Amino acid sequence: MTYLMQSDQEVARLKAQASASSPADRLRLTGLMPGHVALDAGCGPGVITAEMLDVVGPAGRVVAVEPLAEHLEAARALLAGRPNVELRRGALPDTQLASDTFDYVWCQYVFEYLADPLPALAELVRVTRPGGRVVVADIDGVGLWNWPFPEDLQQESQKLLAALREARFDLHAGRKVFHHFRKVGLADVRVHVSPFYVAAGAVDARLHEDWVIRFRTLRPLAERFFGGAGPYDAFCQRFLALLDDADTLKYAMVLTTEGVKR
Repeated sequence: MTYLMQSDQEVARLKAQASASSPADRLRLTGLMPGHVALDAGCGPGVITAEMLDVVGPAGRVVAVEPLAEHLEAARALLAGRPNVELRRGALPDTQLASDTFDYVWCQYVFEYLADPLPALAELVRVTRPGGRVVVADIDGVGLWNWPFPEDLQQESQKLLAALREARFDLHAGRKVFHHFRKVGLADVRVHVSPFYVAAGAVDARLHEDWVIRFRTLRPLAERFFGGAGPYDAFCQRFLALLDDADTLKYAMVLTTEGVKR
């Protein structure tokens, strides 16, 4: 797995992104309960891990796995002093965790980076106990759902999508998880749709800065598809202007898929 968004600002961006909308309701909706032994696979800076600890309570336990040392360090700092949590460095599809261990397994914003998600999903299923729940949350078309969305800007956006596809980043990972769950034999598969962001009018300062960082980080990958730095900068400025337009609706969705291990 190649993490495309890594930069000096990425930990702060992820913390702000995760803090913008609490996942606690989705955690409970998909079956996380007090007393559970749970896994956060790809925990990043640990914001959702902290929420999972709040849900499972003192009788539960959370193991968090993260491949990037900087993110894991941030998670250790955030979770310092919290009981019943174990932080480990590791990555899908080889977590080196014991089979049939967890009541609940959560994995958010990881599948979008996986060229082949099935081995990763098989690993999540392996470490889940029979009757336990596997939950994968991921994006679907971030940056594409805007109205009005000028046709020429839509066409320019396709160049950025082409760059992401070449890097094996899947902007539509979320919609594909249901089929993957069915393919590996999970039972009672359900899908929940929730907003990644909604801006009826100009976006707030956090979301604007989030996109600025995205465009800056993706520059080495994307410039070639736009024919150079100038055309890429022009696209970024037009897209940011769209985000700041008070008369435009911008939204993006997260699909959260849950299934039960037989």
